[in-house]
Amino acid sequence: MEIIRVIEDFLENLQKIGRFSGNTVKAYRQDLIQFCEYCESCNCTDILKVNEKLVRRYIISINLNSEYEKSSISRKLSAIRSLFNYASRDNIVPANPLKRISNPQVKRKLPEVVPEKIMDELSTKLEKEEKLLHNAVVEVLYSCALRVSELCSLNVCDIDFEKGSVRVTGKGSKTRIVPIGKQSLQVVKKYLDSRASLEYTNPIFVTSRGKRIYPRYVYRIINRYLSEETELKKKSPHVLRHTAATHMLDNGADLLAVKEILGHESLSTTQIYTHVSIERLKNIYKQAHPKS
Repeated sequence: MEIIRVIEDFLENLQKIGRFSGNTVKAYRQDLIQFCEYCESCNCTDILKVNEKLVRRYIISINLNSEYEKSSISRKLSAIRSLFNYASRDNIVPANPLKRISNPQVKRKLPEVVPEKIMDELSTKLEKEEKLLHNAVVEVLYSCALRVSELCSLNVCDIDFEKGSVRVTGKGSKTRIVPIGKQSLQVVKKYLDSRASLEYTNPIFVTSRGKRIYPRYVYRIINRYLSEETELKKKSPHVLRHTAATHMLDNGADLLAVKEILGHESLSTTQIYTHVSIERLKNIYKQAHPKS
């Protein structure tokens, strides 16, 4: 069977059966099409002819390209491995040629975090300026530690003002309930009160034209305020998710509880924030302890 055909079947499976997000499927497509094009350049179009040697040659070719970091190469290999796992399960290929190929070791970078004092100052600033939408977006992203896609997909019926919780639809269309603070609820209520004739199925956050907000729109909001208030290199909405997780752990939150709030599949993913908290403690120690 042609490689490209298996790729298309695999991507369709991710979307319909795995219920992966459009962005995730798009990323898989880009990586797998690149691999397919390499195979075709080697006169290999049949997936049965893809072997370990060909995959290793592909790895060498992308390693020689200085454009790709180890994390990118690891991601590409994971996409190919998933493709062949799928093909093997469906008896399209006898075995996965990546069985003896491991991903390059990637040193995870510690995420950047906004100091608590700056988050407080930002909230005060937005409240004074009466930027209702902007204030509500910042509050919910930070209070609930959401991904930007999760924020954009929220509807009015997803927020429970009495119980102080938000129903979030995360990766793979999995639903979780996360707490939201009283202050953040007040900000959201004030924003919703400014809008007319709301239905439960309406999106919580909309643009000036009444359309559901989208990730790029949120990025512009967050980037603007983080640029004004901080000197962080990254100024994306995801920084507020990192910030929320780190601040929770700094203030004594249980790691398993933080994992559930973030919607992580694996505890190891959440543990990166413990390293951030430890580094912050080290910095405070160095600045404050006479023996440091």
